[in-house]
Amino acid sequence: MADNIVTCPELGPLPVVDREWAHDAIKLLEGDGRRSADTHLVKPTFSGLQGISVYLKDESTHPTGSLKHRLARSLFLYGICNGRISQGTNLVEASSGSTAVSEAYFAQILGLPFIAVMPRSTSAAKISAIERFGGRCHFVERAADVYDVAAAVAAETGGHYLDQFTNAERATDWRGNNNIAESIFNQMQGESHPVPDWVVMSAGTGGTSATIGRYIRYKSLRTQLCVVDVEHSAFYESYKTGNVDVTRPQGSRIEGIGRPRVEPSFIPSVIDHMIRIPDAASLAAMHVLSDRLFRKVGGSTGTNFFGLCFIAANMLRDKRQGSLVSLICDSGDRYSATYFNRAWLKEHGLNIDPYREMLERFLDTGDYRCVNQ
Repeated sequence: MADNIVTCPELGPLPVVDREWAHDAIKLLEGDGRRSADTHLVKPTFSGLQGISVYLKDESTHPTGSLKHRLARSLFLYGICNGRISQGTNLVEASSGSTAVSEAYFAQILGLPFIAVMPRSTSAAKISAIERFGGRCHFVERAADVYDVAAAVAAETGGHYLDQFTNAERATDWRGNNNIAESIFNQMQGESHPVPDWVVMSAGTGGTSATIGRYIRYKSLRTQLCVVDVEHSAFYESYKTGNVDVTRPQGSRIEGIGRPRVEPSFIPSVIDHMIRIPDAASLAAMHVLSDRLFRKVGGSTGTNFFGLCFIAANMLRDKRQGSLVSLICDSGDRYSATYFNRAWLKEHGLNIDPYREMLERFLDTGDYRCVNQ
């Protein structure tokens, strides 16, 4: 019984905690947030979509050129505030490119080493951007290997695995704090249909769709969330069947979205509808939207836009008016050698012309006819 007696601890020196580096790092990250969080909400017009207003949240204008800028900043804040990132911490991420570009940018700002583990097929422009920000790239042959290799590299170097695919949905405050959802709905105030009928977006980690879906419910909005998925991705089948163990042997051809497994940050319960879109349709929509915006957008934006057109076609059929919101995820300048290259499209068996004709007709006349390939 004597062993269970707890004696009063003796007085002694208390630790002196130095959080100066963390405080300074958070100030730097918050400064970036103030400067870049409210990206433009673009409103293109299409003569065929009478009564339907289209809005595109332009995330390509972030300092690192993509939607992933927000995620990277949140992951850094999450890591610092949880005590996992400190001065000198070696940072590691598994990425298909854009998240790693943004993380390399923030690592450079904070003076931290950064390693990106990514498929060898990642676009050369993204690799160059990572290296320009001082990051290093570690390549794997199969997209499905990025997770284990990134965790192993972090363990070997005594570093921190940022793990966007697990932490994306928890690192962002979905209640507000100027997240992408709050920014969209604030910018919609004063528009003819200020509460969108639908927000349409694709999923990579699933973190952004989780943030928007939660925010819609938190604010008791009537807006619905449609998530569009791509070929060779596990998300759509998981949503339809409820099976979270779905896997796909081949990685997505649309960089930044679609995953070979169901990521922990993908929250199907906040999604109202999902559709799967052929890769040729995604890239056709990318070309069409690029022409109409007079600047290039990326493949994931094409996926988003094709999904938005599908929702718009249903609204026209039902004679409904309202507004639709989607995202410009990144610039198409990163894909000049691939998605905008006719030889690359032919090499990968992607015939985008029928879908281009379909979309051009729909946007000009409202006549939506499916392509049969």
